[in-house]
This record gives sequence, structure tokens and C-alpha cells, in this order.
Amino acid sequence: MAEFVRHTERYAAEDVHAVLRLCDSGRLRCSEKTRRPAAASVVEVAKTLVSGDFYPDEPIAAFAWPLLVQAGGFAEITSGRLQVTAKGRAALAKPPATIIQAMWRSWLSKGLIDEFSRIESIKGQRAANVLTAPKARRQKVSEALTAQPVGEWVDVDALFAQMKQTAWSPRVARSERALWKLYLEDPHYGSLGYAGFGEWELLEGRYTLAVLFEYAATLGLIDVAYDEPVGARDDYHENWGADSFDALSRYDGLRAIRLNDLGAYVLGVRKSYTPPQPEAPERTLKVLPNLDVVAVGCPSPAELLVLESYARRTGDHVWTVSRESLLAAVDAGRQPDEFTAFLQARAAQPNLPGALLTLLDEVAERAGRLTDLGQVRLIACADPALATLISHDRALRSLCRLIGDQHLAVPVNRDEDFRRALTTLGYAVPVGASHPPAPPRPRASTDR
Repeated sequence: MAEFVRHTERYAAEDVHAVLRLCDSGRLRCSEKTRRPAAASVVEVAKTLVSGDFYPDEPIAAFAWPLLVQAGGFAEITSGRLQVTAKGRAALAKPPATIIQAMWRSWLSKGLIDEFSRIESIKGQRAANVLTAPKARRQKVSEALTAQPVGEWVDVDALFAQMKQTAWSPRVARSERALWKLYLEDPHYGSLGYAGFGEWELLEGRYTLAVLFEYAATLGLIDVAYDEPVGARDDYHENWGADSFDALSRYDGLRAIRLNDLGAYVLGVRKSYTPPQPEAPERTLKVLPNLDVVAVGCPSPAELLVLESYARRTGDHVWTVSRESLLAAVDAGRQPDEFTAFLQARAAQPNLPGALLTLLDEVAERAGRLTDLGQVRLIACADPALATLISHDRALRSLCRLIGDQHLAVPVNRDEDFRRALTTLGYAVPVGASHPPAPPRPRASTDR
């Protein structure tokens, strides 16, 4: 019997929004070269997860989340920090299952790292022509997972037996020759090329465990039963250098998995999904008539992120809401009604103060009077007649907007279409031109 059992479905639904808000806070740092999260950022993510990571001192979910949001296009690295994208901000208003499905599908084809690289005890992975492409391996594990019975526990070793006997095996080494470059401890004595030393469980098995534990379980697709990794598996003990390791990987403790309803929906086994009834949040806040929000309990890290997005912290347990703080939230892409719903669900009193509701309505009304139409390229025409000609042309009028008498605003994403249609009309905009065109020169007189 495994020491730990985690039903991940409900946790992942809360974690996906919490991680997006954490990205929105600008606290997470990632390497612009490898796109992996910094160690301090992994700790920050772990503190934000509703039930913490699977192990207190071994990052699994906390390492995976920053990679998942990047692969899905929900966040991107800007100046070394992970920032939520427009897609990620819009996702905060969507059902968690929809976001998780998009993340899983994007990760299958656009994962940022090779998951096998997280099996650090197996050396030689960076040598040329050693490992197969991770995209194909991910797909194999996903196919194996899709074939499992929904709601039934499957022992990991039984799953391994299935995968070895079918086309679901995620081949890790490119060839028998490549196996000789993979090793434990010593490249010669510890090589996995020796007969019986590069077994399926060490390579394909450990890769499968990494995908299941670090990504499928993190996203809530499978429930997991697991032990501490130390001493959990002995399938590598006969290898040279094995005495140096208490476990071959951080994923060795995974004992059994269960495909849940969310996983069945994400993997396409079922066409619809009904999420479990969410637990009512604890009423840990008191909202005062002077627009102070006081913590009378212990708000979760995810709840603190929301508070700090809409209000300014003025004490150890106090946040002050103001017109300026709400407008700053709106400017960052957040919605006042989201904050209203957040407070109503967590306030100790039955009704929010009228002064706060009035302020929220005022900010929402003011924000609704301005609309961001996106970035445009501003093009100056030589004279109003040319600007009118272009803006009224049948092929061009949907690609530009007349600004004033002789300027055209072209959406950045329609720039190429605009230029193509413009040449058909008999004109062109020089690439890189940064000053208004000179008016046409008068023709020289032909009189002598």
C-alpha cells in the first residue's frame, strides 16, 4: 500500500489559476536560454499550490507549472521574468478544464525541455545523436494513458508491461550504439550499452514516470499513489555505480495511477466534463467601510496574490482599496467584477460596504469608456487626396483607418496584406521609412 495518495483533479483546477496569477505578479524568474524556472521561483510556485508539491523538498509540480504555462502560450519570459500573456489573462475567466486541456495538448508538441533530462543520474544525454525526439516519446505515453480504464487504479509495473508489449513504448536511445554513451557514474564501467544494463525500466520506464508524475499528475489528469523515492525501486541495483544512488530518479516512488474524469476529458476519451463541486472558500477577510480589507483568518498564497493585485498593503494584515489601486489593476488587464466576486465569497460579513461597491462600479464604468484596439503602424501620406484614395479603395479600406487628413493606421497583424494590396493600387511604403514623404516636385517647364 502506498504511503501517499493524491486526488489531483480538484487541486489542479485551483492551481492553474493560482499559477497564472503568480506569473501576473512578476515574481517568477526563468532562464531566457533554457526557459527553466530559477530555484527561488520553484519555491515560490510550491508555496502557491493549494496542496503544496508532492514532496516537500523535491520539486515536481512546482518545476512543471512554469514550463507548462510557457508551452501553452499563457506566459512568456520578459527580461528574465515570467509574465502572463493576453491569452493567459483571458484564461483566468475560463473554466480550468479548458485551460488544462489546452496546456496538455500544447505541451505534447511544444514542451520546452526533454523530460528525460530530469533523470540526472543517467549521464551522457548531451552527446550528439544519443536521444530520440521528446515529442514522439510524449505522444507514446499519452497514448498509453488514453488506453487506461477511467476511475480504476493501475499499478505502474502493470502499465510498464503493457507499454513494452505494444507500440506505446517511448524509445529513448536512438540506437544500440547510442546506449553505450549513456552511463551511471563512469562512462566506461557504468555504460548502459552492456547486455542487461540498459533495460527498459531504466530508460523508457523512468521517462514514463517523469511524464506521468511531473506533467499528467500536475495537470490533474491522473490520481497518484506514491511513496518516498528512496528505496522504492531496485531495478537498477545490478548496474555498475548503482551504490551511489538511493534512488535512480525523483519519480521512483510512483506506485499506481488512476485516470480520472478530468484526464478522460483532456485526453479525448470523453467529450464532456462536469467538474466536482468546488469547496466554499473560508471567510478569512473583513471589508471595512473605510475600504480597508482585514485578514481575520489565514488567506492562502493564491488569495494573497489577488488581494495584492487590487489593493495596496498597508499593514501586516491590512490592504487598502482605492481608486488608484483599482485603476492600476484595470490597466494591467484585470477586471473589477472579478475582485467583487472574490471579496463576496470570502468576506466575513454578509454584504460588502456600499462605499466599496460604488467605487468598484465607478471604476468599471470608467474603464468601459476606453477600448484598446491594439498596435498599429502609422503611415503618412503626401496629401489628403492620396489618404482618401487609399482608405476608400475596395481592397484597402478594411486594412486601414484614416486618421486626420493624411495619416493611415494599419493594424500590425495586417501589415503584409496592406502592403500587398497597396502595390496593386500602384503605391508602396518604403520599408523603414521614418519621416513623412516629401510632396511631389513640380514638373520642370518645357517653355524655352
